[in-house]
Amino acid sequence: MRKPLIAGNWKLHKTLSESRALAAGLADNLSDVTDVDILVAPVFTAISTVVDALQGSPIAVAAQNCYPQQTGAYTGEVSPLLLQDAGCSAVIIGHSERRQLLNETNTLINQKVRTCLDAGLTPILCIGETLEQRNNDEMLEVLADQVTGGLIDLTPEQIQRVVIAYEPVWAIGTGVTATDDQAQDAHSFIRGMIQGLSNQEIAAGCRILYGGSVKPDNVDGLLAQDDIDGALVGGASLKVEDFIRIVHFKR
Repeated sequence: MRKPLIAGNWKLHKTLSESRALAAGLADNLSDVTDVDILVAPVFTAISTVVDALQGSPIAVAAQNCYPQQTGAYTGEVSPLLLQDAGCSAVIIGHSERRQLLNETNTLINQKVRTCLDAGLTPILCIGETLEQRNNDEMLEVLADQVTGGLIDLTPEQIQRVVIAYEPVWAIGTGVTATDDQAQDAHSFIRGMIQGLSNQEIAAGCRILYGGSVKPDNVDGLLAQDDIDGALVGGASLKVEDFIRIVHFKR
């Protein structure tokens, strides 16, 4: 049985005081949750503040990105080792905004995944197709390329430690959400890809999240699907009441 994971990606939002208040509000209201794993990903500058605010709560902290080296002459970058030292337990990798705006390639993303694993952090590997690719019937080809590219050269045991987040690019920040069936079909295909790269047991245990305009009013249907194991939440994770409702999705 895969334990659901609800992750909040705060993106480029929230000052230190705002981050502290949001984290405190979540900690106050989610302190008794045991049947769902919860994490939030603040901006780099607020990581330590949020870690402190969440002390004693079941909510973990993730980073939104990392550099694929632990130390060295890489001005302006942050390594998995430093993120772990700051209190992170996971890192979001390969988000579509970084793939599109910063031209991140599968090769770079794979390097980040492996460096995170070496540091003992959980990589949350983001994949997803654009609307043009979906309309051109290229969706499965794109997902296969991104899954394979992100997980290449990993052992089955390493793949077991990776969380996949399927985020159709056309649904991110647009208010448009994939239908329950569309999301399930994509997740089922991704699980099959993981099985091909590892084995049936590891694929069955791998958590695959859905992201893309997840809100309190659509989370129940999405997470009722067999292969959807949680959500990577964007805008709704910035509001205490909305994120609480998503964590308490109806089974």
